[in-house]
Amino acid sequence: MSAPKDLTAAFLSHLAHERRLSAQTLTAYRRDLERLSTWLADAGAGAIDRLDEQTVRQFLAWRHRRGASGKTLQRELSSLRSLYRWLLREGLAASNPALGVRAPKSPRRLPATLDADQLCRLLDHPGEEDLLAIRDRAMIELLYSSGLRLAELVAVNLGDIDMAEGELAVLGKGAKTRRVPVGAKAREAVRRWMLVRSNLAGGDEPALFTSSRGRRIHPRTVEARLAQWARSQGATRDLHPHLLRHSFATHLLESSGDLRAVQELLGHADIGTTQVYTHLDFQHLAQVYDQSHPRAKKKPKRPPG
Repeated sequence: MSAPKDLTAAFLSHLAHERRLSAQTLTAYRRDLERLSTWLADAGAGAIDRLDEQTVRQFLAWRHRRGASGKTLQRELSSLRSLYRWLLREGLAASNPALGVRAPKSPRRLPATLDADQLCRLLDHPGEEDLLAIRDRAMIELLYSSGLRLAELVAVNLGDIDMAEGELAVLGKGAKTRRVPVGAKAREAVRRWMLVRSNLAGGDEPALFTSSRGRRIHPRTVEARLAQWARSQGATRDLHPHLLRHSFATHLLESSGDLRAVQELLGHADIGTTQVYTHLDFQHLAQVYDQSHPRAKKKPKRPPG
């Protein structure tokens, strides 16, 4: 198992079966490692399991010259570090050449959000009543009500939601399950969908949300339907699942100030990931301050005389 392709395949199998990472995450790992292997072959720089720190730095410099962002390079370094942790565990490497290497930092972009009143007006706007429209509204309400990721929404099964208690069991990243509340508006929308779901869903289909073909809805379909729904409501910007998730987090934090609770609801393993929303909250507070504090703004100069 010394060939690079065999090593990569074995590593990806470890990620899939031992760490139980999602298919999307596995695809990212595979892409990162294949890009590095291709560069190594073209540069005659050796095999992926025989790297040193200098070679890793040369690869990062090459990627950076071709426009890769700091965030992308950080992810690629993370993939390489993970590979070498596994190689070390298997006794196939003596050290991890990526540990001492740092990628350049990218400016941190704050996630986009919708104003709470604006979003509620969109959701309260009467729309079509056909099967797909009822399903779409239920998906949108659940995304915003519970702060779900797109993959989490698609993975919801009928047995995961407790309508009486207003709770949902969510299978998140790393195959970790968390329980999140489901608000009254979302429960109402999901009830309406469940009354007509059998007109679309196959009899043995466990998914809560199904496509017009009767099987579990595809993430791309969710994205397309949300964008279409937003246009039909006259929204001035695209609507996508992460926008609803970011809005959920921001609106909760603005109202409660409880960062730990928001972290739990979002399913973030590291509170540092959640802290980006404190910057959004501060932006809102700073705007209120500028508009309201009597000494926040310079007074206009009086005319001479």
